[in-house]
Amino acid sequence: MTVTFTSAGSATSTSKKMVHASLTVHEPPKPGGLQKPGAQLDEIEFQFNPKELTLAKNAKWQRQAQPNAAKAGVPEFKGAEPAKLTLEVFLDSTRDMGDSTIKTVERLFNLTVPTKDSRTDGKGSPPWVIFKWGTTTGFPSYVASVTAKYTLFTPGGMPVRALCTVNLEEVSGEPGGQNPTSGALAARDARTLTAGDSLQSLAYQAYGNPELWRHIAEANDIDDPMRLKPGTTVLVPALEEIQHG
Repeated sequence: MTVTFTSAGSATSTSKKMVHASLTVHEPPKPGGLQKPGAQLDEIEFQFNPKELTLAKNAKWQRQAQPNAAKAGVPEFKGAEPAKLTLEVFLDSTRDMGDSTIKTVERLFNLTVPTKDSRTDGKGSPPWVIFKWGTTTGFPSYVASVTAKYTLFTPGGMPVRALCTVNLEEVSGEPGGQNPTSGALAARDARTLTAGDSLQSLAYQAYGNPELWRHIAEANDIDDPMRLKPGTTVLVPALEEIQHG
């Protein structure tokens, strides 16, 4: 399933402050787990907000052939593939004809290579990336690919305008149906805490049951749920994973 979100084209009140989308970049968890991202490495703020966001989610099904039957059996759920988010990043530095477009493209390309700290074990892991836009917070993901199309240059040949396509893929998909208890707990959503938030309120928003707050605390290694710092990103496990666990 693929869903494309298009930003509204109507004018907004000038009294409202423009909120820019961004990609926050984190170290992957150690040692390669799926509990929560590591330290923040970078934040790439969009110069212009995207016009569209394309979100794709595919399920895996298997149909068993029935003996002496003309039709296959009922599809059996085998799990869900990681969600994918595609977005466009428009860059323009024609105001000063500087090199900011090139530098931002390089920062995007750097998201496709392992982080320096993760290479110590000889393997290397990609940075965790989270898309944020106002109240919208995407799932923890890694950058599967980046394509940059340069469309304007200075007389000296330096690119000053580019359209980049960034493909994000969810770090972990939903556990399969055959053995749902064997997979590690994977965070399926990320929430940025604001003043007044509590684990109980997050649990109610995510699951409709505030009593499930302990699962969020365990996923984020929170020892004292009464001391939550506004601005902290909290990963919220999927309801299906809680039920399977």
